[in-house]
Parts: sequence; C-alpha cells; structure tokens
Amino acid sequence: MGERVIKMPDVGEGVAEAELVEWKVKVGDLVREDDILGAVMTDKATVEIPSPVHGEVLWLGAEIGETIAVGSPLIRLRADGGEAPGRAEPAAREPVEEAKPAAPIAAPSAAPPPARTFAAQRPEGEKPLASPAVRLRAKEAGIDLRQVSGSGPAGRISHQDLEAFLARGAQITPPTGLRPNNSVKDVKLVGLRRKIAERMALANLHIPHITYVEEVDVGALEELRAALNRQKRPAQPKLTLLPFLMRAVVRAIADQPHLNALFDDEAGIVHQHGGVHIGIAAQTAAGLVVPVVRHAEARDLWDCGAEVVRLADVARAGTATREELSGSTITITSLGAMGGVATTPVINYPEVAIVGVNKIMMRPVWDGTGFVPRKMMNLSSSFDHRVVDGWDAAVFVQRIKTLLETPAMIFVEG
Repeated sequence: MGERVIKMPDVGEGVAEAELVEWKVKVGDLVREDDILGAVMTDKATVEIPSPVHGEVLWLGAEIGETIAVGSPLIRLRADGGEAPGRAEPAAREPVEEAKPAAPIAAPSAAPPPARTFAAQRPEGEKPLASPAVRLRAKEAGIDLRQVSGSGPAGRISHQDLEAFLARGAQITPPTGLRPNNSVKDVKLVGLRRKIAERMALANLHIPHITYVEEVDVGALEELRAALNRQKRPAQPKLTLLPFLMRAVVRAIADQPHLNALFDDEAGIVHQHGGVHIGIAAQTAAGLVVPVVRHAEARDLWDCGAEVVRLADVARAGTATREELSGSTITITSLGAMGGVATTPVINYPEVAIVGVNKIMMRPVWDGTGFVPRKMMNLSSSFDHRVVDGWDAAVFVQRIKTLLETPAMIFVEG
C-alpha cells in the first residue's frame, strides 16, 4: 500500500492548462480503478480524469473553477493494490458529539413575554387584541398588527408595543402578505459558462459589429421543405430550415469569399478560407456550444441535414469532441420558435460574419392590390465592420434572401 499522485494530464494540441469544472469524489472516498474522479475543460472540450488504481482519496488539489497547469498535482490517493473496494465510509472519522435529549416543549401561557423577533405572524383569521386608538395609530403608520407581539394580557398590543416594534427597525409589511426578498446569491462562473463569458467579452472588445436585418418570404421554401420530407427515404433526416440556409450561405459565399474568413487583428491579416466550415450555435443544458459542419460546400441538402442532427445529438449529450467544436469559418445562430422578431447576434470571434435566424410568423404583406397573409422570417446578421463594409453586408444578405425566396435556385449550379 502506498500513495499515488495523479497529475493534470496533457490533453494535447499544445494546451498548457485547463479549468477544473467538476469533482466526482471527496476526501475520504474509496474508489475503484477507472472510476471518474473529476473533469477539466480545455477550450470547449471536457476531459474526464479516471482513477488509475483502487484506493482512498487523501487530498484534492484544486477547487471548482480554478485553472490548473498541465503536470501539476491534482489528486493524491492511498493505493491499496488489492480488490476493488466498495463505496464505504472512510475508516477515520471526525468525532461526533453525543446527541443530547431535546428540552421539553413548554405549554403556551395566556400572556406570553414580549417577543424578541421582528414579527409575530398569527394564524390566518386570528384578530390581534388592541384598543381602537392603537389600531388607528397602526393603520396610519402602515403597520400590520398581526406582525406585532403584544405584552399585555392575552397578548394585547399597547402603544408601547408599537413603539418597540418600530424601534427594532422592523419592516412594515403590507397586509397582502407580500414581503420584500433581500437575499443575494453569488454564482461563480465555471466551465462552459465561463468560456462563453470570455468569448462574448472578447468578441465585443475587439469587433465593431454592424447588424443588418432583412425580412424573407419563406412560403415557397416551406412548401418545398414539406414536399421533400414527405418523399424522403427512411435513412434520410427530416429537413428543417437550417440545411436550406446552409446551402444558401455556401452559394452566397461563392460570390463574396472574403466573408468566409478569420481576422487576425494583431497581425492585421484576414485568413480567407476556401472550405466553408459552418458553426451551428446550439443551446444545451450546460450552455451555448457551436458544433461545426465541416466542408458544407461539399455537402448536399440531405448531407447537411444529417450532419446537423448528428452534431446536435453529441452536443446535447456533452460528448462532442474538440474537433467537432472548433474550426468554424462562419456561424449560423437560431433560437427556433423562440427566435423573436429581430436579434443582434454576436460574432464568433475571430470570424467576420454570423447569420441569425428569427422565427417564422404569418404577416400581412402588400401585393400591390391588397394585403395577403404570407409566412415571413427575419434574418438578423452581424459583420465585423473593420473588414466588411455595410454595402458588402447588404449584398450578402440580399443574396441569401433571393435564394430562400426562390429555393429552386439553391439547387442550380453555376
């Protein structure tokens, strides 16, 4: 039997440190070999740390939210080298003070002593005892007499009781029973939530955003989508709006390739990519993640749809790899039915453009002779104004609009 020190592992790709996001054990726990001891996060990928031996946890080297350098001591175990132990209580425990018998509960007296608390709520319907003069004074002061303890016979409330109630600094509560809540809860940002905060701050600090909003008539697109879903093969995914939008973005980028780029603002270089790697912002229980559909330019409508479904599944399950969560060159963000009328999406730094999808709504549209109901959707798109002019942003969005309003053009090459 000996001690075993587990160090922060090297997760590769030049990562020098990681953030501790979870402990699965505490000091004194008995663990089996391969039991998960905790988890660390690097960029947006979470790495679990297994136990290499059976043993007892002697020491934990960090608190949740701390950043730990690769190679630093993380956990110390007393390894037993034998059979896998059960999850028993540790052998050494703090002494427990022997429980003392509870004091008997005194019967209520007819005239209780003056209360030491700020309030003495009475049961619903019970009327406090007080003279008409005391009641009038309490009403004028906004005091609910049910909160005031009386020192007189049978709990009768006197003027002195009112003065003592006010002198204690008691809050005057409206007779409705509604009371102010002055609690403050401190929530430390750790793990993915902290990564999101850092990325949002970085984007807003470095990028002067310009947001362009345009409405799109998606009636024809919705008819085509419904027809394709009725005819799809069992192995094909059910098409949502996203695959059509992805194909439209690919076609629009072919005309304006400088929007499919990453801007290195320190070096002053825009890295314009040939491959269109579309990040799809997805909400999970842990927070916002952006899995990446790689080489969307080489995928047809059904392939785009299948990859979106696959990535959404691994993102929600928390099993997405580092490669699946990085490398995007342009991002699409959508809140689905919660998409609102218009949004101001934050660019996924260091990209230069993000396309935001708002919810589809039936709106009255003037057709030249009268108003007709049409299925309309707004696109809210943001651009890095340092490298994308307003005119170029408008041309890009108008091209996407044209393709979505005439969806047959999405399938026409050239």
